[in-house]
Amino acid sequence: MAPDSTIHASAVLAGPKAILIRGPSGSGKSLLAWNLINAASQKLLPFARLVGDDRLEVIGQSGRLLVRPAQALSGLIEIHGLGIRRLPFEAVAVVGWVVDLAAADAARLPGAKATTTSIEGVSVARLAVAAGMTALPMVLAALRTSPAGN
Repeated sequence: MAPDSTIHASAVLAGPKAILIRGPSGSGKSLLAWNLINAASQKLLPFARLVGDDRLEVIGQSGRLLVRPAQALSGLIEIHGLGIRRLPFEAVAVVGWVVDLAAADAARLPGAKATTTSIEGVSVARLAVAAGMTALPMVLAALRTSPAGN
């Protein structure tokens, strides 16, 4: 599997699919990844494991978006105040959600266009989180609820 693209992002396998976390430097990508992993240990998620932090390879293949850590960073995550730490990791995962931190288009009631994104030609569900908002509760809500269909 040759990489189509390398991006600055983090990813966590949360249940059967990965959450790809994007955002500008300092927006909290690593923190959200760590919080998702901790959410599983608190039984807020059935399972969560690091895919990668800081740099990821994304591959569009057979209508799915695959993500894997950049080889040099496999199993590493930055934890603010502790530095670089080692964790168990998944070598590859299918992306089910994209979370965009500090997103300029984040809205209280997002329109349909804001709830999906395309990466490497694959459409993926998207959650836009405004700068200053705490992302973990929003991500847990997205994973554990379904749209009301209004």
